[in-house]
Amino acid sequence: MKHPQLKGPGINLIRGISKWDFVSLIVNITVGAGILGLPSKIFALVGVYSLPAIAGCAVLILLLILCFAEVGSRFNGTGGPYLYTLTTLGPFIGFVAGWLLWLSRLFSFASVCNLFIDYTAYLWPGAAFGLPRVFLIGLITLSLGAINYAGIRPATRVNNIITVIKLSVLILFVMVGLFFIHPTNFRAISSFKPSAFLSSVLLLVFAFSGFDVATVPAGEVVEPQKTVPQSLLIAIGVVSILYICIQYVCIGTLPNLVHSEKPIADASRLFMGNAGGYFITAGALITMLGTLNALMLTSSRLLFAMSEQKQLPAILSHINKRYYTPSVAILITCAVLLLLTIGGNFVNTLTISAIIRLFTFITTCLALPILRKKQIKRAPFTVPGGVFIAIISIALCLFLFLNINSGEAVNAGLLALTGLAIYLICKYTGVNKITIAK
Repeated sequence: MKHPQLKGPGINLIRGISKWDFVSLIVNITVGAGILGLPSKIFALVGVYSLPAIAGCAVLILLLILCFAEVGSRFNGTGGPYLYTLTTLGPFIGFVAGWLLWLSRLFSFASVCNLFIDYTAYLWPGAAFGLPRVFLIGLITLSLGAINYAGIRPATRVNNIITVIKLSVLILFVMVGLFFIHPTNFRAISSFKPSAFLSSVLLLVFAFSGFDVATVPAGEVVEPQKTVPQSLLIAIGVVSILYICIQYVCIGTLPNLVHSEKPIADASRLFMGNAGGYFITAGALITMLGTLNALMLTSSRLLFAMSEQKQLPAILSHINKRYYTPSVAILITCAVLLLLTIGGNFVNTLTISAIIRLFTFITTCLALPILRKKQIKRAPFTVPGGVFIAIISIALCLFLFLNINSGEAVNAGLLALTGLAIYLICKYTGVNKITIAK
């Protein structure tokens, strides 16, 4: 099937992502490197109350997902939150949303790839330094770029395989760990503190993130107006159950959980011996590789979407006539990722990514009432009480903004201004109209 919105001379993106491919993509990009250290971080904040904290956060994320599901069901093009914001809030805010979202994907890729190298050093100590490090970064980045360049089907097949392996490793960890649970570990060692509980929920919001950018390649999804909302709801259910089970096993098997840097690996080593450490290390590498593949896919499609909407040079929306992929956008993304990852100099990238996510959460939630007012026809997926849910979600995101350090907010603002300069150059020089032969 061909993309109904792309207007090239006969060459369009192919809708090669099925419903379960899309579920796999969302799960893969959500269950990333964060789960490897998450259990000890939230346990340090609220102890055994970390279990209801995960459940509570899942409910909050569900509110956001309901907004994304309804808004996403009105679109069948590439871009996700960028496209929603562009359509409802105009070209300027839309560009800022797309630009910042792309940068956050780059920073995330670079951080996760460097973490991948650190974990590889557990098996090969020399991998963390010098030429071996550069070689591995280049191999990972270029290989994932080549897979995405060769077509959406190869990219989704790799994503599906990695997701199955990743989930299998984590499920096996849970199933084996359940036989080694110590009930005494669940005794509350401190009184319930609402402020600490809220802090843990806020931390978990970002651990659940990923569904927002997973909607970016909707232009390559089969029947996206049905598939996107259904897949979002299925994926959040899977991720929520998995997170709760992992936390339960870590608490029940690891007596010194609060001080563990690698809680899942440490817990595995306790009930599976040294083999458990290697097992989880391998699982961690696969987990991160899956996240990197999803980041490569979504970041390159963001460039394509912004070019398609005439906000970046038109050359970035070029579609390869053999593979039907945004080849130029993929090549540019690969080149930038190589430079960022090898350089490895990232300041406050985690918080900057969080700020960007909050921004796109808010703009997407704002899109829901705006689209309801503009479009008489009901959305294919309509949320009961959707406007109220959108208001609650926006209020939550604004509250989270209050916990952002002002210096880090300034850094995010500078990145936005850089994007604005590029936007103005493209708009007033006509570079966004220069194409290459199809």
